Amino acid sequence: MLLLGFFLGLAVGIGFWVWQQVQLNRYLGRSLRPLTSHFYKMRLLLIPGLRQEIAMVKQQRQDLQQSLQTYQNLLDFAPVGYLQVDEENQLLWCNRQAQEILYLHWQPEQVRLLLELVRSYELDHLIEQTRDRQKPQTGEWVFHPSCEDAAEMPTIKSLALRASSLPLPNGQVGVFLENRQPLLDINQVRDRSFSDLAHELRTPLTSIRLVVETLQNRLEPPLNRWVNRLMQEVDRLINLVQSWLELTQIEANPNIQLQTKAVELRSLIASVWETLEPLAGRQHLSFSYSGPENLWIKADKARIYQVFLNLLDNSIKYSPPYTSIQVEAKILSTNNGDDTADPIVEINLIDSGVGFSEADLPHVFERFYRGDKARSHSPQDGNSIGAIVGNGLGLAIVEQILIAHGGSIKAMNHPETGGAWMQLQFREVMANFLSQDYS
Repeated sequence: MLLLGFFLGLAVGIGFWVWQQVQLNRYLGRSLRPLTSHFYKMRLLLIPGLRQEIAMVKQQRQDLQQSLQTYQNLLDFAPVGYLQVDEENQLLWCNRQAQEILYLHWQPEQVRLLLELVRSYELDHLIEQTRDRQKPQTGEWVFHPSCEDAAEMPTIKSLALRASSLPLPNGQVGVFLENRQPLLDINQVRDRSFSDLAHELRTPLTSIRLVVETLQNRLEPPLNRWVNRLMQEVDRLINLVQSWLELTQIEANPNIQLQTKAVELRSLIASVWETLEPLAGRQHLSFSYSGPENLWIKADKARIYQVFLNLLDNSIKYSPPYTSIQVEAKILSTNNGDDTADPIVEINLIDSGVGFSEADLPHVFERFYRGDKARSHSPQDGNSIGAIVGNGLGLAIVEQILIAHGGSIKAMNHPETGGAWMQLQFREVMANFLSQDYS
């Protein structure tokens, strides 16, 4: 009986609990029915719009993927190389041209450091510099490809590369690569061909000049004026050939013909002006010098004389009558970061002529460049003095001479006179000059 009473009580308790759960569920159902109905109706209204938005997002995603693929295909067939690395300098992607330029064996599924694939510390440094500065960078260097097969090494040549890098989101960097070696090879072949041609022209031109000299002594006026004109043209051709040979020799080996010694610039410039003074007197031009009296540099005196002969002769040719040609000398100093300073001699040569056009300024030192007719006409009446004037090579030779001396030259237009402004800098200043005050 006791056991029967226990089970009877348990059954009553379970039945009461079940009844409570049923009543609770009915109450919740009655309470939530209006809310569920409202959400159901809202869902019916929102479903078409959501489906449309989802379709638009899918379409935009497909368009973006298609555009990305198109740009990747364009980069893959571009005539310049392109590669992209992540924030750890791991190669993410590169096109065919980059693989050819860098002799790169890479598969898209590979994840490797760029420096492991390409042994170019210059490229790696350029990428790090771009990431640190967050600005586009450019660099040029000679790339020496590595090769696992020793037998192929003799066939692999070094390349002159130019790279332009730009920072990308998330620490990535993109790099465009240009192989400049074919252009340099073409320039070398061209220069060699022109040099050989110039050598071949020297002998016949010399022979023609001897014939013209003979005719000059045998003809009387007015017939001799044609011979004189012919002599001027022959001399111009001889000067052109000599200038070309000189330029190619300096570019090939800048230091081979330099015989450096102590040169005082102030007196050298004065001697150049004395040589050109008869030509300047015809136009009533004056000359002024301002700056230190003793400017000693280590240089090849004949070459530096040639530089100022060309520059002053140009200034005389393009200056209007009754104007002045100014030479201003300064002594600058550059700090090396170790409390020492290297003096730099700066020479500014200023005339009052027509100056340079803005389009010509970037090209005035290019060989055979003839820009604005106002500054590119040929010398008249045989007034030119010096073998490097009037053939489009003068300023190119001047620049190469200064580069060979470790100096530089810059062409500008002076803001006050409106004429040409040539700024020269010499760094090989003599030691006895260091004791002077050049602040």
